[in-house]
Amino acid sequence: MLNYLITGISLGSIYAIIALGYTMVYGIAKMLNFAHGDVIMVGGYMCFCATTYMNWPVPVGILLAMGVCTVLGIVIERLAYKPLRSAPSLAVLITAIGVSYFLQNAALLIWTSNPKSFSPIVGRGAVQLGELQITHVTLVTIGACFVIMVALTLFTSRTKLGTAMRAVSEDKGAAQLMGINVNTTISTAFAIGSALAAVAGVLLCSAYPMLVPTTGSMPGIKAFTAAVFGGIGSIPGAMLGGILLGIIETFCRAYISMELSDGIVFGVLILVLLVKPAGLLGKQTREKV
Repeated sequence: MLNYLITGISLGSIYAIIALGYTMVYGIAKMLNFAHGDVIMVGGYMCFCATTYMNWPVPVGILLAMGVCTVLGIVIERLAYKPLRSAPSLAVLITAIGVSYFLQNAALLIWTSNPKSFSPIVGRGAVQLGELQITHVTLVTIGACFVIMVALTLFTSRTKLGTAMRAVSEDKGAAQLMGINVNTTISTAFAIGSALAAVAGVLLCSAYPMLVPTTGSMPGIKAFTAAVFGGIGSIPGAMLGGILLGIIETFCRAYISMELSDGIVFGVLILVLLVKPAGLLGKQTREKV
């Protein structure tokens, strides 16, 4: 049972890192970037190409993945989302789906549909604690999740740019009147979210070493579910939602049914939202009419 718990926390940590990217973008720009899962896939392919084809060290491969995904996030925001900031949410949703399919098909043309075998970034070793065996990938994944959450929390609360992001999140018009460059702030949020997607892609492919153009689709959807579960817009909420989702999914697969695990996960989300519509750590907001 303890092994399942550790596995669930590891899987949930990956969901949490992806969910933190969703939270950064939604919290500042109030846009749901459903192409986020495909940015994860691009990050995985970049690291794979760097370490396999060019024989670069793993840290260099991770940095390359983060750099490419950061630029990709900024380009997506400028070309696809910036013109739609005042558009209805349905237009943004349709555009996000279009960007997602574009990235998937581009990956299909470049890397084909043949699965790529991804080597774990820290080898295949494990730490033995009595009867409990924890892989190095699991330890790195859980550690990375906590470090990223703490770093983002400090960044948004104690830096000038983080304060600007919170101001833009509250009121874009008032923030602009106070001298904050709204365009740069939103682009930075997309850049940070996309860099986190690259890290999540590398960790995901290390834990489940099979890389295809649709690798990021389902984890992206589940991470969005985790962000809503914990309270979208809340950094601790994204982490809590991701870890809980990973634990629930792992135990459902182990004790109930592999086939029904996804349905149960989404069912739990519905039950939580019926009780707490803003999520576990989300705040209820009132709108003046």
